[in-house]
Amino acid sequence: MAELETEGVSRRGFLKVCSLAAGAVGLPAWAGEKMAEKAAGSAKPPVIWLHFQECTGCSESLLRTSAPDVAELILGLVSLDYHETLMVPSGYQAEKSLEESMEKNAGNYVLVVEGAIPTKDNGIYCRVGGHTAVETAKKVAAKAAAVISIGSCASWGGIPSADPNPTGAVGVDKVVTGKPVVNIPGCPANPYNLLGTVLQFATFGTLPALDGLGRPKFAYARTIHEDCPRRPHFDAGRFAQKYGDEGHREGYCLYKLGCKGPATHANCSLNHFVEMPGAWPVGIGHPCVGCTEQKIGFRVPLHDTVDVERPTAPGTYPPIHPDHSVITPAVVGASAAIVGALVGAGYVATKKITADSEKHAGKE
Repeated sequence: MAELETEGVSRRGFLKVCSLAAGAVGLPAWAGEKMAEKAAGSAKPPVIWLHFQECTGCSESLLRTSAPDVAELILGLVSLDYHETLMVPSGYQAEKSLEESMEKNAGNYVLVVEGAIPTKDNGIYCRVGGHTAVETAKKVAAKAAAVISIGSCASWGGIPSADPNPTGAVGVDKVVTGKPVVNIPGCPANPYNLLGTVLQFATFGTLPALDGLGRPKFAYARTIHEDCPRRPHFDAGRFAQKYGDEGHREGYCLYKLGCKGPATHANCSLNHFVEMPGAWPVGIGHPCVGCTEQKIGFRVPLHDTVDVERPTAPGTYPPIHPDHSVITPAVVGASAAIVGALVGAGYVATKKITADSEKHAGKE
């Protein structure tokens, strides 16, 4: 902790970021304190971070987290032994750093992979230090304690795998086998989902519970639509029809503009970026593009609507107040059906009354 304080990071700020990381993975507040104790100690969790087919957006997102500034905290939370964007060495010196960390921390380090892995033509479309992404990923993963795929590219291929996928780009778990692989998709992924996962593993030796796609349930068990702040407008039938119209300015639901939130599993609507309320696509007035979903992201056209995966009844949201000034064919049809049913029921009831009367008269 003294080392961090010399860098201008207060104990309060350090505990805050650890608590946020713990909360991100669904752990209680005391877990954040344990993470802080572990991270502030001498044995920091070693991390090797590899880059393949990507834009470095996930690293940039991590560096823009401020609670306090992760750019200042990162060396206090983990021992980042290899990261091509952040490390000072290059060339042979960089490769030496990688090899030394692998040998020194064999079986204990966490491997973080950012970017898809091209497999076509023996993986020649991505080479670092004379080695293909496939070769490096397999080599470094072999001695890792756990593997984390950060971002949609590493999780399932992302943009590089968009049709027609000329390089044969795939996610890390299609190349690395025999090791636990945690997928944290997003374009970019929320940095606290990553920090929470790494610190949980370093502190408790466990990984978060995962869904069928290897994603942490704490972040991907629910769809964005279920917790979206615009959800009341969806249930009340209030939709923006086009960008800039009155509904859009009033913050109405963006479903009709192509929002993929009803079929996208992520916690963006609950855990905004850079600790800034509203700092996520829907928060700034743009539909969710479904970047965490392999079947949607960069495949379904931007303004196409999707099915609501888990329709649920509204809780205490305001009811719909339809405009009755126009009589639609549907209303006419429904009215005719109701009137017809009433007339039919009346006719049957009349015949029954008449028959009963005649029967009674015959007895008399």
